[in-house]
Amino acid sequence: MTIRKATLWDIPLIRRISQETWPAAYGEILSKEQIGYMLELMYSETALHQQLSHPDQEFFIAEEDGTAYGFMGIQWNYPVTGTTKLHKIYVLPSAQGKQVGKRLIQHLIDLLKTKDQSIIALNVNRNNKAKSFYEHLGFRVVGEEDIDIGSGYLMEDYIMQLTVDN
Repeated sequence: MTIRKATLWDIPLIRRISQETWPAAYGEILSKEQIGYMLELMYSETALHQQLSHPDQEFFIAEEDGTAYGFMGIQWNYPVTGTTKLHKIYVLPSAQGKQVGKRLIQHLIDLLKTKDQSIIALNVNRNNKAKSFYEHLGFRVVGEEDIDIGSGYLMEDYIMQLTVDN
């Protein structure tokens, strides 16, 4: 499996993976309407173009033999120098259990060492079973936050962090 940096040409691929993963990841904890709203908000072509064009944001694709299995989106120095925000990490349901998520996180840890970053921060829905995946990798809950994303929808998240030795 290889991890490569995404380009603007990967927007359709990122959109497809997000549209396939979100119902599986959030179908039991969010309404169909909220899932649709959030997909449009965060994964429209315009939103992804803005994210991929931002100088401090990068996306990475995990693939094997030309087949993409997942992606992650990060932001360097967010909200402060030395902290990398893992905004997104999604693995196709068909690839769950194949270590794709773990390999993406390991790739990020390796990158941190070259970027003088020491903390990975992320938000995870308080009802999302992915919390245990992050804990297994060494992340710990450092807080909670509720984020109003508009149209009456609220993201109710844990804030998790992993400190990486450089």
